[in-house]
Amino acid sequence: MSEFRIDQIKSQDASRGPDIAGITTFTGTSGIVMPSGDTAYRGGRGRGIFVSGTTASIPGATLVNTIDYVTIATLGNATDFGDSTSTGQEQKGGCASSTRGVYHTTSSNVLEYITISSTGNAFDFGDILYARAGSTSIRQTQLCSNSTRGLISAGYPGLAGKTIEYITISTLGNATSFGDLLTQAFGPGGSVASSTRAVHFLSKTPSSSNILEYSTISTLGDAKDFGDLVTGKSMRNCGSFSSPVRGVYGGGSGIDTIEYITISSLGDSTDFGNLAKSDNNRLSGASSSTRGLFGGGETSSPGTTTNVIDYITIATTGDAADFGDLSQARSGGSSLSDSHGGLG
Repeated sequence: MSEFRIDQIKSQDASRGPDIAGITTFTGTSGIVMPSGDTAYRGGRGRGIFVSGTTASIPGATLVNTIDYVTIATLGNATDFGDSTSTGQEQKGGCASSTRGVYHTTSSNVLEYITISSTGNAFDFGDILYARAGSTSIRQTQLCSNSTRGLISAGYPGLAGKTIEYITISTLGNATSFGDLLTQAFGPGGSVASSTRAVHFLSKTPSSSNILEYSTISTLGDAKDFGDLVTGKSMRNCGSFSSPVRGVYGGGSGIDTIEYITISSLGDSTDFGNLAKSDNNRLSGASSSTRGLFGGGETSSPGTTTNVIDYITIATTGDAADFGDLSQARSGGSSLSDSHGGLG
């Protein structure tokens, strides 16, 4: 260890400070400034994760267990992260703290987790409550979170379409009952969150198709009416994500529409723009607090999957632009990030 007790250091020509090598300690009242700003832009957080899916349209799908990651702040193709312990064929959801990602990717009740800052295969987290209560299959789930608690909503079949459950992301274990949705859902929608509120999109119900409901994440209880998605039924199988202020829903069955809501207020969605890839559904969404990504998906006809990732700047409006590609074309997978709007 070397020690310096100095007031000022200059090079001989006074143009710069000296080069210091080795393990060095400094003491003083000034002179050391810690980095500032969002860690997503200085080598820390900022990963988007895309998990599993199917490489062909259902039925007859080829299921995969691939996990990819991207750096959201930059453009480029996805990189291999590892593998899920199982494959997934239906629209699923994911949630995350700043360090751990949890997702549902199988047609069973299994939740898995990864450590986002590293690479490697997934591990078992616990089980979804409803499936343990008697269902042999649960799919088309929605997940969102703040920094501590993840909410699991909707799903198919049966009563799974009305239940809301929660997990504590930092603790392994099974989900616990949170409350119920006002309306029973029978198809894939999408959930978004701020640090305090979750908004659930119920994409396919017996009587309506455009319903938004919300929950206060820190408390238990039933959901309340938020408003409606303007495009409605066609946005089933959409991708979704959020900043701390806005929730965004994009794509769906035969459309390329992107819409947004202000999470802290109640009301209907507003048009944002359009996807760069048209006619895309069963796509996945992940975001930082500023940029959102739509990854993969498939066309409604003839059901061809894509590896394309689109991106938008969440605080603005406008059409999406090309970000890069997933490692393989697929749709219906899970997605999450370590810097989404629910983390504040």
